[in-house]
Amino acid sequence: MKLTILGTGNAAVTEVYNTCFAFSDGDRHFLVDTGGGNQILKRLKDADIPLSELHDIFITHEHIDHLLGLIWLIRMVGQKMNQGSYEGNLNIYCHEDLIPVIQTITGLTIQKKVCKHIGERILLHGVTSGESREIIGCKVTFFDIESTKAKQYGFTIEFSNGKKLACAGDEPYNPVNEPYIAGNDWLMHEAFCLYGEAEEFKPYEKHHSTVKEACETAGKLRVPNLILYHTEDKNIRNRKRLYTEEGRQYYGGNLYVPDDMESFEI
Repeated sequence: MKLTILGTGNAAVTEVYNTCFAFSDGDRHFLVDTGGGNQILKRLKDADIPLSELHDIFITHEHIDHLLGLIWLIRMVGQKMNQGSYEGNLNIYCHEDLIPVIQTITGLTIQKKVCKHIGERILLHGVTSGESREIIGCKVTFFDIESTKAKQYGFTIEFSNGKKLACAGDEPYNPVNEPYIAGNDWLMHEAFCLYGEAEEFKPYEKHHSTVKEACETAGKLRVPNLILYHTEDKNIRNRKRLYTEEGRQYYGGNLYVPDDMESFEI
């Protein structure tokens, strides 16, 4: 299984794309979040993920840096359906409260000849906390991260080789989700900034964490591989080195601070 990090940044970045990523197994792809605009189309193209092969998308929550790229994907896939160049359905997974939000935005911004596919071939699947679905041949289990800002779901995914990866969303790990995350082989966790720069970026006011807290969490949960994402981008040229140096002070496992478009074999 290939994991491609399409974007690594928080909502306000300008040097990188907003956080989103895709799992790929041959010509099967599972996209998680879509960033905040039509740059998602270029990111997928550069990752060699044709829209005609994209059939499964999960949106974690309603914030614009995770959701608005989806509107472009619905538009482009709907157009391909009209042209006869897209086979099968597009499945969009999200919590139930997000479905009317997506329907409203698409209804206000996309032509009816595309929107007609919503509910027919563009399918919005409401998922509940603890529910599992089979997506690209993997068991995906969704869970509520219990956010106080906006309802948000994370997930775990179990691959055919038995390895498991957990995504804790874009907020600090909540102990109520320990049954889903502890002991996984991989953890994807947000790290808004360095602990040494907390006074500058004020992550706690935004309900985010620093590299220090993310690394301490991964160690406590016995996760051997940690991917940090959803960061600021003030010093993007040195981000990988600086985050890695700070993280190694608090975490003894394999620490990854990916650049946009970096990929991993899971």
